[in-house]
Amino acid sequence: MSRRAWVLFASISLIWGVPYLFIKVAVDGGISPFFLAWVRVALAAAILCAVAPRQTRDLLLRGPRRWIAAYAVVEITVPFPLIAAGERHIASSVAAIVIATVPLLIALLALRFDHSERPTRTRMIGMLVGLAGVIALVGIDLSGHGDELLGAAAVMVAAVGYAAGPMLLKRHLIGFDPRATMAASLLVAAVLLTPAAALTIPGSPPPADAIVSLVVLGLLCTATAFVIYMLLVSEIGPGRASIITYINPVIAVTLGVIVLGESPGTGAIAGLLLILAGSWLATDGRLPPGANAVVTRLRQRRRQTAAEAPTAVRAGP
Repeated sequence: MSRRAWVLFASISLIWGVPYLFIKVAVDGGISPFFLAWVRVALAAAILCAVAPRQTRDLLLRGPRRWIAAYAVVEITVPFPLIAAGERHIASSVAAIVIATVPLLIALLALRFDHSERPTRTRMIGMLVGLAGVIALVGIDLSGHGDELLGAAAVMVAAVGYAAGPMLLKRHLIGFDPRATMAASLLVAAVLLTPAAALTIPGSPPPADAIVSLVVLGLLCTATAFVIYMLLVSEIGPGRASIITYINPVIAVTLGVIVLGESPGTGAIAGLLLILAGSWLATDGRLPPGANAVVTRLRQRRRQTAAEAPTAVRAGP
């Protein structure tokens, strides 16, 4: 991947490791999954429409409207409420780890719909190793807990949407302005979510931390993140871009432990280790350009030191 792609990859990996914490805070504060999703989407749509008003209008009037609608449904309208509903029953870190199945789901969908995204042998091994981490989580930590399994199932359905969305983006929407594309998609999703959100408006004002969570989810985790993600997909394709879902759980687990006091079980710890290994393999086992430069420099310095050592000995008494 190029240096620009690695910067985009690192940025979105960090940003999308955060939502699970704020979703958990919001649902625990009494905000319904549909109302949470609607506020998050509507706020993000308003921001991006204000940033690119003319481009968004042109895209909605003369652009590929059916593909914008399809992307809005599979990437936003369905997954957002499902993840929030799932986090009523499972920890934020568990939700993030379940979402780590997205790269494998994309690889499976690519077998039928996008031959250019078929993974190499190394990347497929990485994806399977990462999936083994998810299996460890579900098999060890969640087995025997009905509510938790239902919560994980809801998040898994959301993962299917997250796998289909980038493929639609690549095939039908990549050539358009990223801000306008995401603004239009978010606007469509907000309209679709409005009826369910109206029926689940909180009966009393939510606590302050829940309100802050909604703002962060809308501005950072949706408006900003979706534009970055579209740029990343255009750079490296949906399959490799989706590998951010192997990095997100590490951030989500860390935040869950530090902020929410969550205690990851044996399955979660084993899953994280496997996911880290899978992430490295799924990016072809390569380091970022900056890291490569550091490693090369260290090797050159070590060789130089070794070459100078005999001279230093001869110069002694």
